[in-house]
Amino acid sequence: MPQQVFIFAGGGTGGHIYPALAIAERLRERAGPLAACVFVVSNRPLDKQILDAEGKPAVISPAQPLGLHPTRLTRFLINYPRARSAAKALIRQPVGQGKRVQVVAMGGFVAAPAASAGYDLGVPVTLVNLDATPGRANRLIARHAGRIFTAAKLVESTNTPWDEVRPIVRQAALAPDDAAGCRRILGLDPQKPTLFVTGASQGASSMNRLMIDLVKREPLLFEQWQVIHQTGKSDTAECKSAYEAAGVRSIVEPFIQRMGPVWGAADLALSRAGAGSVAEAWGNRVPTIFMPYPYHRDQHQRKNAEFLERAGACLIETDAIEPGLNVPTVGQKLLDLMRNPTQQHSMRQALIGLGAVDGAETIADALLA
Repeated sequence: MPQQVFIFAGGGTGGHIYPALAIAERLRERAGPLAACVFVVSNRPLDKQILDAEGKPAVISPAQPLGLHPTRLTRFLINYPRARSAAKALIRQPVGQGKRVQVVAMGGFVAAPAASAGYDLGVPVTLVNLDATPGRANRLIARHAGRIFTAAKLVESTNTPWDEVRPIVRQAALAPDDAAGCRRILGLDPQKPTLFVTGASQGASSMNRLMIDLVKREPLLFEQWQVIHQTGKSDTAECKSAYEAAGVRSIVEPFIQRMGPVWGAADLALSRAGAGSVAEAWGNRVPTIFMPYPYHRDQHQRKNAEFLERAGACLIETDAIEPGLNVPTVGQKLLDLMRNPTQQHSMRQALIGLGAVDGAETIADALLA
């Protein structure tokens, strides 16, 4: 059998890259060296940082996101054909060597020109949609893709069939041990309840400020817990100081690469509701309060978590941005849940009832068929 080359195109956030890594893991498990995986990402530093940590080379696309502001629109129009030409060159090389090539579009502005290049050159294109409301790029790609998978339950009907799969989670984001073992890996107290706070790969300043305020208001409650907090680029030092001042054992980092022990250590989480975060909370059975990113016009993060909410497996709270407005709403819900192990258990059982997160396996099998 000749070597197959899978060109994964998607970047700009970890939410597009980590699912690609998960599918690539399953491809290598099944086909070994006969499955070569290439990752086309954006020029944002985080994309390369993620792939470097995984030991994977990054192919940087010149693609830029579409925007209505004249400057952003101009950048998009100039760079789209460049990105498509670069993708064509990337595809032609292994095709010329007699290898079978497939483009796997992971969504977003990096995926669209790569998918277009695949159509033009006649190689198979597979779309992997991750959000409950597909974005513009995914709707465009879906018109011509040979296969379309969605790892989220769609909230709107589509003109083309989308094959629904379970959530996609990479092995490194799944707990390697039980809760006590994961806490030992992280250097935490193995017996102490643990809260995980994450604004995902880019962080969430409103969430950071909320936690700073809550720790100051409820030091006695937080003394009974330990906290793992992924802050993003902002507020790291201030969050560390707040936990230290309250005597709370904590791990505070701008970005956490190895998520498995973190999710495995957590009894409870406060998180954004990107598709990746929802999938990881589901896969690790962690009761979570989701604070969807508030500025998306289509509110797709809220829709990502609604399936879990209907199952009783999570809570969804609106991010009002200002700590003074968030404290009596989402803040109070978090404090109440921290005090209520019975509700935590109920949510965890609901997550278990949702089944396995095996979307990566399903897609890998389809790509190799």
